[in-house]
Amino acid sequence: MGLTGALDARNRQETIDRLAGQTFDVLVVGGGVTGAGAALDAASRGLRVALVESRDLAAGTSSRSSKLIHGGLRYLEQFDFKLVREALKERDLLVSRLAPHLVRPVTFLYPLRRKVIEQPYVAAGLTLYDALEGVRRPMPRHRNLSLKEARRLAPGLRSDVLTGAMIYYDAQVDDARFTLALARTAAAHGAVIATRAAAVAMLRDERGERVVGARVRDEETGREGDVAADAVVVCAGVWTDPVAALPGAAEPGFKVRMSKGVHVMVPGEAIDSRTGMIIRTEKSVLFIIPWTRRRWIVGTTDTDYEGDRAEPAATGADVDYLLEHANSVLARPLTRDDVVGLFVGLRPLVAADESSSTTKLSREHVVDVPLPGLATIAGGKYTTYRIMAKDVIDAALEGYDVPESVTERLPLLGADGLPALERSVRRIAEDHDLDVDSVAYLVRRYGNLAMEVLGLIRADPSLGEPLIEPGPWLKAEVCYAVTHEGALHAEDIVARRTRMLIESNELADQAAPVIAGLMAGVLGWDQARVEQEVARCRSLVEAERTALAQARTTATDA
Repeated sequence: MGLTGALDARNRQETIDRLAGQTFDVLVVGGGVTGAGAALDAASRGLRVALVESRDLAAGTSSRSSKLIHGGLRYLEQFDFKLVREALKERDLLVSRLAPHLVRPVTFLYPLRRKVIEQPYVAAGLTLYDALEGVRRPMPRHRNLSLKEARRLAPGLRSDVLTGAMIYYDAQVDDARFTLALARTAAAHGAVIATRAAAVAMLRDERGERVVGARVRDEETGREGDVAADAVVVCAGVWTDPVAALPGAAEPGFKVRMSKGVHVMVPGEAIDSRTGMIIRTEKSVLFIIPWTRRRWIVGTTDTDYEGDRAEPAATGADVDYLLEHANSVLARPLTRDDVVGLFVGLRPLVAADESSSTTKLSREHVVDVPLPGLATIAGGKYTTYRIMAKDVIDAALEGYDVPESVTERLPLLGADGLPALERSVRRIAEDHDLDVDSVAYLVRRYGNLAMEVLGLIRADPSLGEPLIEPGPWLKAEVCYAVTHEGALHAEDIVARRTRMLIESNELADQAAPVIAGLMAGVLGWDQARVEQEVARCRSLVEAERTALAQARTTATDA
């Protein structure tokens, strides 16, 4: 893990050895956005940090969010102004300073159906939303649109039920890639990041009064080893309860309740609009979000869930709910046949135990220190991950003489020099004998780290070829995912490095052999291993197809 923050899968054994070879100040358990953020927060304070994740980075909720960085417009109705102000500050930091290569402004149109009653109410809310952002702002203020202006931006809107619209700004992110960028930035500051490494027990001191590390199992080999640390920080999301039940651990002073958020993907041509949309529902709000030129995301649901944490499933009723509310404003109704993909995330909602003296409730997230040396956090919003990370590290190291958090001033890898790089795309394309669109795509995806991907292409021009047609992905991205992004399996690339799985399971199926073949060249796999990786990918694709087929069946049909 050099200063570039490279997570090189070829050096994985060295990484595992480093876990057992020293005592860390902080061991983070969990590789989602909060865990990666906590590792960065601690490492950037000059601490010795390790992070272990039982699966891949962002394998759970952090790759299955609504892909939005937003202030939470709906929280205004709950008078939670402090949360909205905090989230807006974090959103603006990410867009302008911390991660402008990954977090970008996106417009949302709020359709109005009862102009006389609705327009003043919505305008007042958006005015407050703007005001809470403050004076120094990277986002334009909201605007009122006539019906004609609204339909010029979104010709696909129904004109028979709409009287006008409001338009405002929030931000969008590829959540899995953002989490990866956090982990790589932590590695650049010295953190040891190990995926497919599961904490299986907490270690106590001789008196049994303090947690002093964790026993960790390498899921690739089955071998176990002890990792010593002054503090263990659990950022396990919906896996908090199973981690709390490990030998040597302790239950935090809060309970985690899972809420299911279903999102569907529909083709780009299914919705005629140049802007995203937000729609009021009887329960909350629904977003129609532009994802790529070929895909829209429609989501999300919010229902209690008690099933499988690893692979939560959508029902026909979930899909019907999303389509019904989207169709309330769309001239061309969406049908179940339009649903070409879906993903389901689980929110870790928390309820604090007021009798616990160690529990600290902060807006939507909760931090607890049930034992000295053990801190646990759950809840919160993706947008406020940085605040959550700071809070849990502060709690874990309370009483220690450690520097203050600096992440508010610390851009993520790839952010530096972005404006100049974006203006140099044509020259860079000519220098590397690539088309402009491919280079622009790499810059949008990697920021200044695109130059590392282009370095692979310079060394081997064949890596500049498309991974699969149609699609923006290049072969170099597979090799880069292994040498710089810690991808251990083909499924890591299909599901999270490229996001191909949620965009088109057909392309994911076709790309699996190509991806496994490219990985074999970097990792030295034999043909049997290649076939195993392809089979593993295709099993994942088949599971997605089955889930999609089931979700296309309404509750009534079933």
